[in-house]
Amino acid sequence: MPSDPGQPRAPALVVLHGPNLDRLGSREPEIYGTLRLSEVDAAIEAEARALGISVTCRQSNHEGQLIEWVHEADDHADGLVVNPAGYTHTSVALADALAALRIPAVEVHLSNLYARNSMRHTSLTGAHCAGVVMGLGLDGYLLAIRYLSRRLAAEAP
Repeated sequence: MPSDPGQPRAPALVVLHGPNLDRLGSREPEIYGTLRLSEVDAAIEAEARALGISVTCRQSNHEGQLIEWVHEADDHADGLVVNPAGYTHTSVALADALAALRIPAVEVHLSNLYARNSMRHTSLTGAHCAGVVMGLGLDGYLLAIRYLSRRLAAEAP
């Protein structure tokens, strides 16, 4: 954020990682790759910095915590990137929180859900986001950030 109160503040994004993503790098690397979550977050932060955006990355294995963070993002951020992970297919509560957002959101998945078992083919959350990016690994997060950056710039007064 600029230190001069007369200057506009940098757009702020929140990136939320859902359950089991804290195990990246060791959990099913043939599906999720070998990058650790800290490396994913570092790449996200570098991309945001290059675009002049502030970003906060968070991870939780708990549905209620993710919902609280969605609400907080709606009150204090300009955009949201969310990887609901397993909650994609099961959480009506998280879907409801995303449906109530006043800010744009993009859902991201490291793997291609349609290339996996049929249980993963249904997303309760994706319909409440501006877009869904899947199967592109880390690049999916970076594309979501670029999209939100362009969208926020286009909507700026």
